[in-house]
Amino acid sequence: MFDDNERLARQEAHWLIKEFGAEASLYAAMKAEKAIEQKDFGRCARWKRILEILADGRTTKSVASKY
Repeated sequence: MFDDNERLARQEAHWLIKEFGAEASLYAAMKAEKAIEQKDFGRCARWKRILEILADGRTTKSVASKY
């Protein structure tokens, strides 16, 4: 079972994929960079987790599509 932060990060990742498609990771990376510039490291950690979820989802989908 996921905690609220993980659930929200997964929802955000799903929305980014729906909204931006292949550009979802780029958008999340820009948001993480902006958070670093503003020294908001909690928000940066959230965007970094979203990037990880996007990367995991892309890996899972590419492996599944091969078989």
